[in-house]
Amino acid sequence: MFRIISASFLLLFLAFSLQAQEKKQRVKRPDLPGAFLVEFGFNRAQGSTPGNFEQGFWGSRTLNLYYQYPIRLWNTKFSYRPTAGFSFERYKLTNNYTLDKQLSGDGTYRLLPASELGMPNADKSMIIMNYLEIMPAEFRFDTKPNDPGRSIHVTAGIRLGVLFETHTKVNYSINNESVTAKDSQSHGMSPVRLGYYGKVGVGSFSLFGYYNATPIFQENKGPSQTKMNTLTLGISLSGF
Repeated sequence: MFRIISASFLLLFLAFSLQAQEKKQRVKRPDLPGAFLVEFGFNRAQGSTPGNFEQGFWGSRTLNLYYQYPIRLWNTKFSYRPTAGFSFERYKLTNNYTLDKQLSGDGTYRLLPASELGMPNADKSMIIMNYLEIMPAEFRFDTKPNDPGRSIHVTAGIRLGVLFETHTKVNYSINNESVTAKDSQSHGMSPVRLGYYGKVGVGSFSLFGYYNATPIFQENKGPSQTKMNTLTLGISLSGF
């Protein structure tokens, strides 16, 4: 799903670029009141993490797709920017552990080797979470609010997310045949999350950091009763 969405946005970008290069193009681009944001970042587990949560770098990544409506606060250099959209997050486990399909005796979802769950010779294991999100309190300072393309800006805000889909994914082989197994269920994850973030950038480009204050798993539901939080660092591009 992550690759399909990324490829779709790449095709859309190429299509708009080709249209802009056509000299005879007379159709004007719609003057939308807000801006679309595309963000790409890498995830890291924080706080109390299980000992067997061995996380890979490149595979643990996030794609955010947001729509933002900027509102300038009077004639100042500050603006209020309510935002909404989707966040697609994944975590790669390099030791090929995965979440158990059912609760253990102590009421938690354990992290186990894929081979113990009937998936031998695993070569890839992912935990994937998809959120519907809103940023009800984002504020930004611009050095040049009348020239946003050249303005240096600093942003701070609060993010609220609702988990609408999650699953584990394991690639393994049996009898020399490659198999992909997906287990779509909540695995005791928190259905709602609260996070804080900051951004700094120039023009349409920003560097961001998102910290999720709400643990991934509900209390006493995660592996080893973990209270694991997450941090995402990456880049943000705005357009339209």
